[in-house]
Formats: sequence, structure tokens, C-alpha cells
Amino acid sequence: MNTAELLELDRRHLWHPFTQMSLWGAEDPVLVIDRAEGFHLVDTDGNRYLDGVSSLWCNVHGHRVPELDDAARAQLNRVAHSTLLGLSQTEAILLAKELVDVAPRGLTRVFFSDAGATAVEVALKMAAQYQVQVGRPEKRRFLALAEAYHGDTVGALSLGYSDWFHRAFAHLKFDVVTAPAPHAYRDPRRLPPEEFAADAAERVSRLIATHADTLAAVVMEPLVQGAAGMLVHPPGYLAAVARACRAHEVLLVCDEVATGFGRTGTMFACEQEGVVPDILCAAKGLSGGYLPVAATLTTERVFGAFLGAFHEGKTFFHGHTFTGNALGCAVSRASLRLLRERVLPALPARVQHLHRLLEPLRALRHVGDLRQRGLMVGMELVRDRATREPFPMADRVGHRVCMAARRHGVILRPLGNVVVLMPAPGMPEALLDTLVTAAHAAIVAITEAA
Repeated sequence: MNTAELLELDRRHLWHPFTQMSLWGAEDPVLVIDRAEGFHLVDTDGNRYLDGVSSLWCNVHGHRVPELDDAARAQLNRVAHSTLLGLSQTEAILLAKELVDVAPRGLTRVFFSDAGATAVEVALKMAAQYQVQVGRPEKRRFLALAEAYHGDTVGALSLGYSDWFHRAFAHLKFDVVTAPAPHAYRDPRRLPPEEFAADAAERVSRLIATHADTLAAVVMEPLVQGAAGMLVHPPGYLAAVARACRAHEVLLVCDEVATGFGRTGTMFACEQEGVVPDILCAAKGLSGGYLPVAATLTTERVFGAFLGAFHEGKTFFHGHTFTGNALGCAVSRASLRLLRERVLPALPARVQHLHRLLEPLRALRHVGDLRQRGLMVGMELVRDRATREPFPMADRVGHRVCMAARRHGVILRPLGNVVVLMPAPGMPEALLDTLVTAAHAAIVAITEAA
């Protein structure tokens, strides 16, 4: 079947996520991905495109990785799936142990699910039930950061509510305490970096203290708020939140769905400030981007609150059909091995190389702010650099830049006026050169004509 025939079927039957379907297919080129080779995706016409967003931030080692493919094939010869309800399963047991080995010390219990949003939903229910079972039922609310994104299930969207995305669901969400996003670029006070960092830490600590009597947990993306536009937190912010949580018997949930598995330069982002959360959510890169596998890790202290006689009702009554899927767990184990042996040792040099490549883009007159943490990069495009006036959203400048990048053989996705670069942690330096060169050319082509 050729590209035109596939696109016709697509328009008739397929509903794409986060897509205004009345506009779908109007851009050129419209890509139908048919296969992949290394870090490139190949469309149905044979055109190759560098995967500059890691297939929505989940690919780690590239595509068609022999070690991951072999792990999947070997597991298919044994069993593809078996429930964890009333049974256990070899690969889930081994992956849980290996996750504990690489996670911040103290996270010893692993609850599997199948996506980032479900990992967060598990964390929310776990934190709420924990507070009830340790005798603090009044602690039932959550604190989250403004502009946060934790997924699109009802609990997750409640934490990171966006009027643009979620206005139709506002009546479904539960109330949360919202702390200001520690985003210096959009702060009208334009404080010096150190002063802004101290102020942001003090403000969130005060908010936690004020609401401590009713807070079950703080939920946050550590170091970088990804879908908010790669908002990089000031140094010490995460550590300040952790201290405030400990002081007030509030659990800290770190959502590492986007930041984990090497994205920020370490296995998990929270390591960089010496923080061990009470609950850690992981997904996306857990399986190397191959299969939908997610995990919610917690401590013996939290786990212990769920132990008791059956009639006491302390059981965590939550689960998913594909919890601990054997095929996904086997591939995840292979991915973790490659991360430890190949990717993490090479990451510091790779991050520094990317930093050097990005320097010329900082000088472009329509790049107002360029934010990088590890391999997570956001370039905020503005109409006027001096006043920081943004381009009107209706102009879709970020989208147009990403479409222009396709003409240079690179796939990108925008977050409004922010163009995101999210290369796979395993991407070699030569391909990082290609990625940044294409982004530079696309930004110049679109913004200079705007």
C-alpha cells in the first residue's frame, strides 16, 4: 500500500493525540513512518529523518537495537504476559531488583504499571492511602507546580491542569495547592540568578508549611518541567522542597517519567541534589522506548503502612491488566544493562558537546531563552528579545519551525513557542551536530520571515 492510500485510511479512521483533526494532513511533508534504522525513522517513501525527540522522549538507545530485539525475541519464546495478581513472574521479579539497584538508595519496593500517567496515579493513591493508614486522614491534598504536566488521566491532569488542554475536564479534577513554577525567564522581577533561586525555594517551602496539616504529598518533576517548555529549576530548589516535606510529614513524589534514565545527565534527576523521594515514578525510557512499561518505586516506610491482616483493609487495591508484563520487563532489563555499561559513562562528554553546539543559537535574535539540563533542551522563541514579547500563539511559530526542520531531515516537536530538542541519550555526537544544525536553520528560516 502506498503513502497516499495509507494517508487516506488514516484520515478516515485514525484519531491522533493532541491533534486538531480538521488540520491534520494539511502540512507538507506529512510523514507515515514505516521502519527505523538506528537513530533515524524511515517513511513509506524511503525518506530518512533523524529522531530528534526520541519518539516522544522515550527512546534511549536508538531503534532496532540488537540487544533489545534479542531480549524481546527470547522472551517471546517463553511467555509474553502473565498476570501478577495471585502469581509472580520471573522477569518482573528480576527487573524490580535491578531497578532498586540503580534507583536512589532507600527506594526498595516497585509497583509496575504501563505508562507515565498510570505511574503517577499509583503514586497519588499510594500517598493518600499511606496518610490514612498512619493515622493522618486529614492529609489528603496534593501540592504541585504551576505549568506542570504529569499525564492525562484524571488524577494526573488535576496536578498539572492546563486550561488549553483540559478545560472540558475541569469539573472532573480534584483541588490541589499550586506553587509558582520556578521559571526565572518569565518572572517580571528579573532577579539575579542566586536571588531568584533563594526566593523560589523560600516561597515553595512557606507554601508547604502553610498547608502542611492537609498535604499528603508534593508531586513534582525534578530539575526540569518538561512539557511546560523545558523549564529548568534553579539549583537547590528540589533539595529545598525535600527538606520542607520532611519537616512536615509530607511525602515527596518525584515524577521522573521524562527526566529519568539519563535524560538530565544521570540515571535519575533527583540524584543531582542528593534527594531520595518517598515515591519515584518512572516510565518512557524504562524499556528503552520499546514497550509500555512503568514503575512506581517507594520506601520500606511507605510499604510497611500497607501491611496487616486482610480484614484491616490495608491492602493497596490497585492494579493493571499488564502490570509487570513479561515481554516489557525483559526488554527493560536489557535496556538497563546498556544504560549502565554504555550510555551513562559517555553522557558527560555528550552533554558538554551538545552545550557547545547550542552556543550559536543563543545569539539568534528570536531565541529569547535557551534552557538545557543534560540532553533536555528548550529554545523559547520570542518576537522581541529585549522585551521578551512572545510570538502570538495563533502564528504557530514553534510548529512552523518543526515543519521546516523536516526539510532538513530532522523530526522535532514544539511546545507552543518553545522548540524542544530531546535526543536519545545514546545518540552519538556526530548526529547531535546534525540535529542542532537543522534546528538552527529552521529557526532562522521561520523567525526571520515572521
